[in-house]
Amino acid sequence: MRAVEISQYGAPEVLKAVARPDLVVPPIGSGEVLIRVRAAGVNRPDVLQRQGFYPVPAGGSDLPGLELAGEIVGGDLAHPSNFFSLEVGSRVCALVVGGAYAEYCIAPLAQCLPVPKGLSDVEAASLPETFFTVWSNVFDRGRLGLDGRGPETLLVHGGSSGIGVTAIQLVTAMGHDVIVTVGNDEKASACKKLGAVLAINYRTQDFVEEVKSFTHGKGANVILDMVAGPYLGRNIHCLSDDGRIVIIATQGGKISEIDASQVLRRRLTITGSTLRARSVDFKGSIARSLRAYVWPLIENQTIKPVIHEVFELEAAASAHRLMESSEHIGKIVLTVK
Repeated sequence: MRAVEISQYGAPEVLKAVARPDLVVPPIGSGEVLIRVRAAGVNRPDVLQRQGFYPVPAGGSDLPGLELAGEIVGGDLAHPSNFFSLEVGSRVCALVVGGAYAEYCIAPLAQCLPVPKGLSDVEAASLPETFFTVWSNVFDRGRLGLDGRGPETLLVHGGSSGIGVTAIQLVTAMGHDVIVTVGNDEKASACKKLGAVLAINYRTQDFVEEVKSFTHGKGANVILDMVAGPYLGRNIHCLSDDGRIVIIATQGGKISEIDASQVLRRRLTITGSTLRARSVDFKGSIARSLRAYVWPLIENQTIKPVIHEVFELEAAASAHRLMESSEHIGKIVLTVK
């Protein structure tokens, strides 16, 4: 099969198009299916893996790529985890632990979702990584609007990223306000068009002051943080009492300094998670929630995929260069023809 592999750790140029003699390694296992890949999403973790900073979980493919869309060509479809009655030929999008930069990929059946009605393969491939991540961290872990709290406010750092544009649309559709930070005015405008109530240019504005001013001193109830580092201490100062910070990446650094007395006095929660190493059962539970609560919003076009640019599989290096430039708004996708 055609695939793109990481020939060695380094710059985008280490991504090499290859022809592998075997369709899949390892063989298809219990509760798994083989998918003919038509499109694959490009995500920040792919860049980290290419650079040598994001190791593959045990048993995972050495090929990059965490999400895809295509059709099922075989596998263990009689498994109890076939929650959506999928069969050979079904168009699906799936979250995987790796291997999506290829013509074929194995996926756990529990992590496969039917392609929402009306979506292309490119649009469908842009969904799994960000929607699984946002749902798990904003609603399940961050408890936004749950436990009888009613409408709340979410602050998202990196509002124009794939995670950001997903969070804006999904959280807004669920009846909550979204504030974002971005790196320029063009991105701020794009985020506001998607539904953000406030877009803060962190290069020219102090996001702590802006959030507190906009919320009349109350602060954001939940903060989805992909930066960490020095941002964590600042996040605490623009978080509401009983607020929750959920860290999902450390692009600003792994070491943070905080005022712990604020955590105590205002009953704050600082938590975080990574998704790749979680169990199939855990991810399957998220998939069922997405199918029940989010897929209808996509199918009625309340939520729309935001695709910045599409590259052919063999141009994966160019896609990674764009990802690293942070000039994109929304998702970057590879097509596998």
